[in-house]
Amino acid sequence: MNENNWKTKWSKEQIRAMLREQFQTFWKRETGVVREELQQLLKAAALPHAVIISGLRRVGKSTLLAQIAHHLGENTFYYLNFEDERFLGFQADDANSLFQVLVEVFGEKTVFMIDEIQNVVGWEHFVRRFMDMGFKFYITGSNASLLSGGLGSRLTGRYLPVELLPFSFSEFLTFKGYDVPDLNRLTTVEQSLLHRRLDEYLELGGIPEPIKYPNLPLHRVLYDDILYRDIAARYRIEDLRALKELAFFLISNPGGMISFNKLKGQLKLGSVNTVKNYIAYLEATWLLFAINVFDFSIKRQQIAPKKIYAIDTGLVHTVGFAFSSNRGRLLENLVFLALRRQERDIYYLSPKKGYEVDFYLPQAGLLIQVAQNLHQEQTREREIRALTAAMSSLNLQEGLILTENGEDSLQSGNMTIHIQPIASWLLKE
Repeated sequence: MNENNWKTKWSKEQIRAMLREQFQTFWKRETGVVREELQQLLKAAALPHAVIISGLRRVGKSTLLAQIAHHLGENTFYYLNFEDERFLGFQADDANSLFQVLVEVFGEKTVFMIDEIQNVVGWEHFVRRFMDMGFKFYITGSNASLLSGGLGSRLTGRYLPVELLPFSFSEFLTFKGYDVPDLNRLTTVEQSLLHRRLDEYLELGGIPEPIKYPNLPLHRVLYDDILYRDIAARYRIEDLRALKELAFFLISNPGGMISFNKLKGQLKLGSVNTVKNYIAYLEATWLLFAINVFDFSIKRQQIAPKKIYAIDTGLVHTVGFAFSSNRGRLLENLVFLALRRQERDIYYLSPKKGYEVDFYLPQAGLLIQVAQNLHQEQTREREIRALTAAMSSLNLQEGLILTENGEDSLQSGNMTIHIQPIASWLLKE
């Protein structure tokens, strides 16, 4: 007998009550700032594909789900939240029984909206089966493995992935009730205010609840939930010290270069595979991102050092170790997140030994260097030297340097380097 048999734990009336309560709570939740990703969901509404919304815990996936729900209408969908502890023990085999109760309570509908589906073992089986019956699915999840493994084999070509990141700068301004300025007609006062807003965004980050309640330790709670619930418990990690020390080191060094071998020795982590696995787990929960150097040799890409970025600068501020030179790295992290909203193929470039360009987007043919400022001649020369070397190696005529202030363009031979303020660039993206 299965001790975790979900159907034996609850009476049908208890299940009905739970489903009504979940639906009412979901429908009444604040829909908040309209997320930029909503347009993707609206375009997908007429398609038969499942829409898979994935991203960090507390980043606003359920709110985005509520936004599309209000576009579709209250009487068009079923809602299920598998983060609810009353669903503990629920498995894909229980889907038929649950569907019967849903029809009894809400009548016949053709759309499912499901939160945190990764908590259900074998969920892709019942999603595929119900899709074959003509049902539409909008699904959220907090683990990147949601988009691989069983899903890859069962829903190949039949789902649309939507990655939800923390608020963009524009969304942050709207959430805080600030005006988004007209960049074509910025006054001196507006420029000053925009810099102040960028400072605030850099410190608070883009996760909704910590922005709304800055005096509560919500970043720390979120961070601990990810480490203990989403990683240690899920992957049965016993050496919590090693996981905590690695995560702390990485989140304290946004934009930093890492080597698996060096991390193994520095943090006494046992083996290179342990380091690789732990970083993969941190990436799977969206806490961190690792990018490769651009090289036409895939092997060299894999063995070269990687650069690490955090999901949110507010988390870095609260959880990581703060040091005086961190601001430039945090600005670089903001630029990475803005690029990630548009593009998955992001690399750094090392055209010569001792030269480094922060970002290269091969599909766009775009090279980007990020610097806090170019006031010091040594810094200016270093950034321009690395960028022009990279432009020459890739036969590109234009490059971009993003700084906190200053807007200009300069020529180096037949190459043009554009210099733009980060705040304005973030609002254009």
